[in-house]
Amino acid sequence: MPATSNHATTHKLGPLGAEPELSEMGQMVQQTVHRFAEEVMRPIGVKLDRMTPEEVIAPGSPYWDARKKYVEMGFGVDGLLELEPAERATTMCILFEELGWGDSGLAISYGAGLLPALMSAVLGNPFCRALAPDSKLGCWAITEPDHGSDSLDANGMILHPQGAYGRPNCVVTLRGDDVIVNGQKSAWVSNGIVADVCILYCAADSGAGVETKRGAVIIVPMDAEGVSRGKPLDKVGQRALNQGEIFFENVKLSRDHILAGPDQYLDAVYAIHTFANAIMGAVFTGAARAAFELALAYAHERKQGGLAIIRHQSVASRLFHMFRKVEAARALARRVVHYNFTSPHPSLHAAMSSKITATQTAFEVANDALQIFCGNGLTREYPIEKIWRDARASLIEDGCNEVLAIKGGYYLIDPDLL
Repeated sequence: MPATSNHATTHKLGPLGAEPELSEMGQMVQQTVHRFAEEVMRPIGVKLDRMTPEEVIAPGSPYWDARKKYVEMGFGVDGLLELEPAERATTMCILFEELGWGDSGLAISYGAGLLPALMSAVLGNPFCRALAPDSKLGCWAITEPDHGSDSLDANGMILHPQGAYGRPNCVVTLRGDDVIVNGQKSAWVSNGIVADVCILYCAADSGAGVETKRGAVIIVPMDAEGVSRGKPLDKVGQRALNQGEIFFENVKLSRDHILAGPDQYLDAVYAIHTFANAIMGAVFTGAARAAFELALAYAHERKQGGLAIIRHQSVASRLFHMFRKVEAARALARRVVHYNFTSPHPSLHAAMSSKITATQTAFEVANDALQIFCGNGLTREYPIEKIWRDARASLIEDGCNEVLAIKGGYYLIDPDLL
């Protein structure tokens, strides 16, 4: 039994809360990425938040300086995959929590940016991996103008018996030695306007008509003939994250660009969705932690009634509930990523539980933090209103939480009990 502490003495936890002592590598990752998040991401994130979407992605924008410095840190796909699964899980959780602590919009940009490379490596396709080196910025194009979260329900698991998802907006035709892509992906493609390479998930026509359950995954160089882009999206939160439409007009590629064909499509949707939701859990644990830490510091500085407001019972109680929510979100995020990286059968509904828990926590904690800042929290002089806006967007991206909960609930059905 460890020695008990003096009850009158505050026990300070580590930088990642009630976390067991990190390995030497874990400490190095945490300290390196935290320094980058504090010195690069936070100030640049604030600058980008106050720029127009066009200015954010223009040559000379601070976005590109932050991107360059992120790549220089060396957290590439090949290096991460060389780690043992348990160590990789810990490393990626630390990495993305610290990035989310710095700026969640930039964190999502970096996370989406590695998806073409990651999926090409995981699926063992050297041709596609060569098209997506770590130095190239990637994007994941699955959402469409007429198909949002239902794009993630490719197997129709939660489709109402009287419903229909309708004709897809983007179709790849598989004929002979070529693939031909036509159609559009929606304005919500992260990095869509600036990416060098795209991992495209869409319906496929392999001769029997258009099939959504038997689609295809294609690695598309964004400089391919017939690829064009819309304007960058102007939105309320995560303004550092570029998003925008992609158009495909008779884009002709060799079959070598196919990462997953119709027979593998449902598994490929499951795999990328499982990874993306799990990483969202880590990123928005970081965003929640950022909001909590800002509120905690402010509660020590701000005085009302002759004393620091943390001495007021309602403020102390609110802060404690913020603290416990962050700890719970982190614990679940770590547990899920560790399970999915070490299990032969990763769990999508576990990843969904982490994404929903962390994003809801981030919004609730940011909302409570703003209340502690009170009127000051509504001004741009303080950073909390930005985190609040960024967290609000997280409840919708990578599948809105309501749809994820329905689909996750269906994964709980045990046919043997029915």
